[in-house]
Amino acid sequence: MSTSDKAQNKADDLAGKAKEKFGEATDDQDLKNEGKGDQIKSNLKDAGEKVKDAFRS
Repeated sequence: MSTSDKAQNKADDLAGKAKEKFGEATDDQDLKNEGKGDQIKSNLKDAGEKVKDAFRS
């Protein structure tokens, strides 16, 4: 996994966490769910990159 992919996945995860917290603070369930979804997508991308790396080795 390249460093830029790791950084992008981490940035997406942090953005998702921020959306989730902001949704909690403003009582906006849609925004909260969107943040959780962003975090899940980031984790799936990260897992996919790790699988690719395992097959490259």
